[in-house]
Amino acid sequence: MPDTTPEWDVIVIGTGMGGGTVGRALAVAGQKVLFLEQGQAGYRSEVNGLSETFVPEARLKRGLWPTPLSVTLNGKEQSFYAPLGAGVGGSSVFYAATLERPERHDLDDLSDRPHPTGGWPLRFDDMAPWFARAAEMFQVYGSPDDLSAEIPIPLRDPPLLNPVEDSLFQTLRAAGLHPYHAHTGLKRVADCQTCLGVKCPKTCKMDGRSAGVEPALATGMARLITGAQVTRLHEVEGRITAAECLINGETQTFHAKRFVLAGGALGSPRLLLASANAAFPNGLANRSGQVGRNLMFHLNEMFALWPQRGTPGGDATKAISMRDLYFQNGRRFGTIQAMGIRASYGEIVHYLNLMLARSRFAKIPGLSQLTRIPAAMAHKLFGQAQIFVGLMEDLPYAENRVLYDPQNPDKLAISYDFHPELLQRRRSFRKAIWRSMRGHRRAFLGFTPELNYGHPCGTLRFGDDPAASVLNADCRAHDLQNLWVADASFMPTSMGVNPSLTIAANALRVADAIKKESA
Repeated sequence: MPDTTPEWDVIVIGTGMGGGTVGRALAVAGQKVLFLEQGQAGYRSEVNGLSETFVPEARLKRGLWPTPLSVTLNGKEQSFYAPLGAGVGGSSVFYAATLERPERHDLDDLSDRPHPTGGWPLRFDDMAPWFARAAEMFQVYGSPDDLSAEIPIPLRDPPLLNPVEDSLFQTLRAAGLHPYHAHTGLKRVADCQTCLGVKCPKTCKMDGRSAGVEPALATGMARLITGAQVTRLHEVEGRITAAECLINGETQTFHAKRFVLAGGALGSPRLLLASANAAFPNGLANRSGQVGRNLMFHLNEMFALWPQRGTPGGDATKAISMRDLYFQNGRRFGTIQAMGIRASYGEIVHYLNLMLARSRFAKIPGLSQLTRIPAAMAHKLFGQAQIFVGLMEDLPYAENRVLYDPQNPDKLAISYDFHPELLQRRRSFRKAIWRSMRGHRRAFLGFTPELNYGHPCGTLRFGDDPAASVLNADCRAHDLQNLWVADASFMPTSMGVNPSLTIAANALRVADAIKKESA
């Protein structure tokens, strides 16, 4: 079915942290923006988490990615539901609203990274104004990091600490650490703590939906089409001319002057690979052969930390972040932060079942029911323990990549190998965490390396060399005149923080580049 709408100024494919942000910025500037979102709009009043159901149709209705992620990890195949969204706001509607700025050395210090073009084509000072604008747009609150020599991003005052948080702040400082109130994107601080990690029915959590798509639509310059699975981009003489979609089983095409890919670090490269033609036989924008490669995540080092005995209250904390181990003795570790969950019975069952789904025992019928027994025992053992995570930086290796099979185009698949340097760095990070938490009762919650599948990045990296990168410094495809990327796939390294603020900041920068070109 042909597109009967007028030509749009910009089509944005995906409505997550990057897509929502870039679309809002362009709509506010007076450009006609069309959002194409594969998932459903759902109801604004919905409240659900990431893994409440395993029925594909039910998942899609709840804004969850409908199919399992197929992972070949160190040569072994496994399949499980990854923490990925598929609806208005994408994965960001489920995130914990953590919006941390990276360190200067993340962008500027490149000597120890296995990257043929030297890493980031921009420097920290180039990105600093965009980090500040994103922090204001997402109404970030928190306190400055005492260890940082940089001017802080704009921060609203954080809420008062609850007894558990206050106890942990005191004991961590007594251990010589420097906790600060985590940087969080919540508009109404007092009554919004429960929406961290779940889809929020209010507008208090600032994500790709509430801070991006909805304000864009309110301008009257944007339109949203949901249930629009973009299957192919059409290219003629170095320009994208149309996006081909499946909507309710029918094929429709949409035309625009410019296109922005924001389908995530797994979805965006798959679309380019699926759009191969005579001029680009290996996939659009892929003359470098780098589309889908250099896939990175973060490594999670989860551990339990107990507050002082006799501390009242049982609230979970998301308020604590620390950078004492971020970059230690030349080793790239990362942040340590509270996860906002306690070691409750339900959380332990969920965690054990995720571990089971990724193990060789996953296909044994009924085994998942047996996790309830160790979960009940662990719940009694952990009591008031708070769950923390050490978020360790991943680095780019070409063999880690997104896979695309033309015979099964809807399959979401990746291949990833743990590089020896990553495993060595992980061992050092665990030792550093254990030593730094002296004086606390603590326990690691895992033994094997744990990828954070909610933080994929790097699969369409930007750089100055077209032979070794997919995008230029403005995140426009080297090989295409009117295609930009505004999701986590642009990142040449994963850095040591949650990627959300960086995605939003870069999306604002991409919008600015598009506006300048169209002026």
